[in-house]
Amino acid sequence: MTATDQMRAMLDQLMGTGRNGENNRYTLRFHDGKVCKSFLLGCCPHEILASTRMDLGECPKVHDLALRADYEKASKNKDYYYDIEAMEHLQAFIADCDRRTEAAKKRLAETQEELTAEVAQKANAVHQLAEEIGKKLAKAEALGEAGEVEESMKLMGEIDELRSQKVKAEHEYRSSMPASTYQQQKLRVCEVCSAYLGIHDNDVRLADHFGGKLHLGFMAIREKLTDLEKTAGPRKAELRKGGSRNEREYEERKSRYYVGGRELDRRSRVHRSRSRDRKMGSSKRRSRSRSRSRSRSRQSSRRRSYSRERDRR
Repeated sequence: MTATDQMRAMLDQLMGTGRNGENNRYTLRFHDGKVCKSFLLGCCPHEILASTRMDLGECPKVHDLALRADYEKASKNKDYYYDIEAMEHLQAFIADCDRRTEAAKKRLAETQEELTAEVAQKANAVHQLAEEIGKKLAKAEALGEAGEVEESMKLMGEIDELRSQKVKAEHEYRSSMPASTYQQQKLRVCEVCSAYLGIHDNDVRLADHFGGKLHLGFMAIREKLTDLEKTAGPRKAELRKGGSRNEREYEERKSRYYVGGRELDRRSRVHRSRSRDRKMGSSKRRSRSRSRSRSRSRQSSRRRSYSRERDRR
């Protein structure tokens, strides 16, 4: 994005669609059915998880910072119930993610050697300490980058204590089973983003996971859903109880709203497939370009050789 584009986006976000006066380029309004209501509230998974392993591709609805600014201004005077729509959208998305997490746990249970209850408890203790270290290390790095050196150093002290506890827990876990079994990678599924975590993962790997865009994105989505369920949940019950015209309008909008989680799965697969196809196409074009270049080079070499031979004659 160029500096001009960044400035334009900033003005859109601050001033909305009316920043150019009467002659503006906008034909859509934020209440149009084509506009993503989750984006207006800053919680569309398509945007939050972009460029991650769970990239869902481009949202089928319109995302525009100027429309968000218009909505934020208008929502001070009127209730559009978009928070209820966003809540239901995130509920469907998270329910699907939790379904995938349970499926991943089931696959691990089928493929990994079953542990006794005592050994499993010791393995979980190692996992939990490793997760705490990874989370605190990621937070310490973020604080250091933000200039909060004192807070970062305080966290590093806590991390050293957790590392000592982890060494003891690993020793107890190792001594409870044969060496050959211990060497096998024991995996667990992250409850937040459904990624796999290994019991032998080092601190840097765990910090990369817990401080990565995928995990932080899922944390943001889950936290937003929790907040919406506290605020929009009771309002949804009141809306249904009232049986007003607003409820009918809301139900009509909801029927045209987002598809379920399985469709999001499909879109994610399609997006990744298209990305692979683009990469393969680009690779083939480069290969053809190199082949043509080599062919032209050989032809040029033959012409120079023929010219030198003719000069000697």
